Amino acid sequence: MTLGEKLALVSVAFLAILATVVFVAFRERALAKSMSDNDVAAQQAQDARVLAVIFGAIFGGMLLTILVAWLVFL
Repeated sequence: MTLGEKLALVSVAFLAILATVVFVAFRERALAKSMSDNDVAAQQAQDARVLAVIFGAIFGGMLLTILVAWLVFL
């Protein structure tokens, strides 16, 4: 497998992470519209889900950065 093919796979993985974050963010936004303004517990749970996905994506991006450095420099 050439370096270009490896980096293409990393790009696909990055796009998958990005698509997941965007999908979850828009899904949670749609669910928030149907939520009552007085339901604080549901709002907090929604915030926790969004933050978990975002921070998970951050860690995934960090791992992809390490993977790219390993592919390019070793």
